[in-house]
Amino acid sequence: MAVSNEAIYRRLIEEGFNQGNLAVVDELVAPGAREHQRGSRDGIEGTKETIKYLRLAFPDFKITIDEVVVSGDKVWARQKGGGTNLGSFAGHPPTGIKAFTDVIDLVRIEDGKIVEHWGVPDQLGMMMQLGHITPPARPAPVTA
Repeated sequence: MAVSNEAIYRRLIEEGFNQGNLAVVDELVAPGAREHQRGSRDGIEGTKETIKYLRLAFPDFKITIDEVVVSGDKVWARQKGGGTNLGSFAGHPPTGIKAFTDVIDLVRIEDGKIVEHWGVPDQLGMMMQLGHITPPARPAPVTA
């Protein structure tokens, strides 16, 4: 029985990102997989680097999938990812702050392997939570 595209995606998130099992990347990501997320590299090694980086910056890193939509060879997911910042992140020293960011993911799967990934994390929101960026002051409400 063929494994569903949703199951492939969920397994990468749960075993790869949440548990740090890098061997699962070899099973689920195609060697020539194309990575479209800023700052990430293509292929199996690029995916492993991303997992290692996130788990060093946030040792308790976890992604919680809120919603998945499957359309043909594509899997769309809305999720939250993060943890406690105990390692260097985005060139900044650890803060000890627990922070989570919203992420929209899209993967394309061929023959049981992820061949493309687009990730859209709320990077600005994460940097604000960690105290690396100060949000601008809100203007006073206008009264009539």
